[in-house]
Amino acid sequence: MANDAALEKREGRTTEPEQIRGGQTYIPTVDIVEDERELLLLADVPGVRSEDVDIDYERGLLTIHGRVTPRQDPDGTNYLLREYGVGDFHRRFEIGEGMDASKIAAELRDGVLTVHLPKTQELMPRKIAVRTP
Repeated sequence: MANDAALEKREGRTTEPEQIRGGQTYIPTVDIVEDERELLLLADVPGVRSEDVDIDYERGLLTIHGRVTPRQDPDGTNYLLREYGVGDFHRRFEIGEGMDASKIAAELRDGVLTVHLPKTQELMPRKIAVRTP
């Protein structure tokens, strides 16, 4: 159990998301890819619509919150079998200060949220010219 908590902390996962409204809150699974220009975060958020996603970046902390509308009225539905849970998504990441916050962009397609976190010029690799004296 302690190893799970250490792994979650190291991966930047939030184990107890804030409860914004009642119901189950899920921690979306993500992939984070880095190239020389940006970090690319891909998060699985099935059922979330683009207008129901909030993404904030402040002082190196990226927060993603997606609201999901239940498919059925839980009080008025007679379930014969209920295995699929529906709820909001919430996750936070310590990204660092080297991102250009003014250029962060996101898109949602087929249940996958893609967040582009461009690096600042200071973090971009530079080619150093070598001269002959």
